[in-house]
Formats: sequence, C-alpha cells, structure tokens
Amino acid sequence: MNTYRLSSRSPRTLLTTQSPLYDFLAPSFINFPRSPRRIRHLSTTPGSFSASATASSPNPQTSNEHYTPNPSHPAPRAGAEAISDATHSKKPLTQAQKDFLTSALRVNQAGELAATLIYTAQTPPITNAHPHLRPLMAHMYDQEAGHFKTFNHLLAKHRIRPTALTPIWSLAASALGWGTGLMGREAAMACTEAVETEIGTHYNEQVQVLLEMQEQMKARGEELGEELTELLETIRRIRDEELEHLDHAVEHDAKKAVPHELLTGVIRAGCRGAIWVSERV
Repeated sequence: MNTYRLSSRSPRTLLTTQSPLYDFLAPSFINFPRSPRRIRHLSTTPGSFSASATASSPNPQTSNEHYTPNPSHPAPRAGAEAISDATHSKKPLTQAQKDFLTSALRVNQAGELAATLIYTAQTPPITNAHPHLRPLMAHMYDQEAGHFKTFNHLLAKHRIRPTALTPIWSLAASALGWGTGLMGREAAMACTEAVETEIGTHYNEQVQVLLEMQEQMKARGEELGEELTELLETIRRIRDEELEHLDHAVEHDAKKAVPHELLTGVIRAGCRGAIWVSERV
C-alpha cells in the first residue's frame, strides 16, 4: 500500500501557499553555497604528533613525543606537480558539454515549474470533490516543488537563464490544471499520466546522453566532472519520483477518463512541443 505524507493544510491554505511562479520570478541568484571550512586534523595514533602532550609539557623541546610521518597520510605534493593535479581534477567542460548542461537545466526547470502550476490548479476542485485525495495531491505537489527548487538552484549556480517562454508555459500549465481538474478526478489523473509519461521519457534520454558521455570520457582516461555527475544523479532521482506519480495516476483511474486516448494524446503532444522549444529558446 502506498503511503503519503499527510498535510494539515486546508484546500484554501494549500491554494494560497502554492506559489511557485513567484519564487521563480525572484530567484536568489546571490545565495550560493559556501565552501566548507577545511579542518586540520591532528593524528593521535601511536607514534604521531600529540597536541595535548606538547601543550602539557613545560618544555616542548624536551618532550618525549616526536613527529613521525604517517604513511596513511602522504605529504601533499608541491610546486608544478600540485598545480598539474589541480588542473587535471578541475578540467573545464567542453563546449558540447556546456551546451548540454545549459539545455538540460533550462528545459527541466521549465517542466518542473509547469508541473507545480498544474497541481496548484488541480488541487482545489479535486480535493473538494474527493477529500480522500488530499494527501496524494499534497504529496505529488511537494515533490514537484522540490524538483523546481532544485533546478532553480542549479540555474543560478551555473549562471543559466530560464527559457524565454516561461510566461507562456505558466499560463498553459495553469489552464491545463484547471481544465482537467474541473473535468473530474479521472481527467486530472489522465493529465498526470500523460505529463509524467513524457517527462519520464525525456529524463531517460538525458540520463542516456550523460552515460554515453561518461563512457567516452572513461575511454580517454578522463572523468565526467563534478557538474555533469551532479546532474546525472539529480536527474535519476527526479525521474524515479516522476514515474512514481505516473503509477499513482494509473492506480487512481486515469485510464477511465473520457475520452482517454484523445485527452492524453493532446497533452503528450503539447509536452513534446514544449520540451523541444524550451531546449532551444
């Protein structure tokens, strides 16, 4: 049995607090994560330097404790060798990799914004008519809001602008959410089924591109790099959560929507078009 995190918010509160568009319009581009402070570790293993013993000795020069190199902690490299290692570990992205990163983050952020707006619009009519669906709707919305926040952070981190068509996608997503919500539970779930089918396919394609890129770099003795490795892990996690939403929709009678094939076909075609445009504009 699937369980969901219960939400104590009423439909009215849920509606007023779900405002991802306003979060998007004022992103925190200056709040970047700080590098953690490096902590110098003093080994207390036998035969190594002891800070406490030296501090307690009235004459450190006559202390019986002597510094002994620890073979498990090799001395750092210096000079040109250290610079060479740092350069190798921080190898910049190629232009093709930069283009992929830009396109992927831009379209993914647009898709997650649309998803939050769809659920924001669907929630009031669906939960008013079917109160037992309130935990499910809150659960799916909260996950989409988390995805949206993640891609907003990555856009700011990599200095990538959102798609220029954000206002259009926002209006379209809200209209789709209200329309399917007013059509009833089955239509709303069919909307989720269609959207998540296309989004799941889209994320799978991105994962495949990154894995192929990783294999090619491995063959050259290189690593994928921090930026693309982070993106790969993020997309995999979010893809799995999106496919979970697809399962929920099917379990709650998405297939019973009338007309199911026409409704899901139109929505899926719209999603494919939005993805194609957002990757390029």
